[in-house]
Amino acid sequence: MRAPAPGGALVSSIEVTAATVQRRDIIQLGGQVCRVRDLFQLPHGAKQLVFESGELLAIHSRTRLTALRPLRRR
Repeated sequence: MRAPAPGGALVSSIEVTAATVQRRDIIQLGGQVCRVRDLFQLPHGAKQLVFESGELLAIHSRTRLTALRPLRRR
C-alpha cells in the first residue's frame, strides 16, 4: 500500500524483521510513532533499534513488525 505521509512523502506499508528493518523506517509502538535512526547487530540475528527520540528497542530475529518505509524518488 502506498500513501502520503505527513510532509507529502510517499510511504509503503511493509512487514519488517530484524533482517529487513532499515534506517528511516517508521514503526508505531504503543500508539507512538518512532523513526529508526540507527541499528546495531546483536547475537543470534537480533537487532537493536535506535529511534530518533533516543529510545532503544531490541528485536529478536523472528520478531515481525509493521512499518512505513519512505519511497525513494527517482
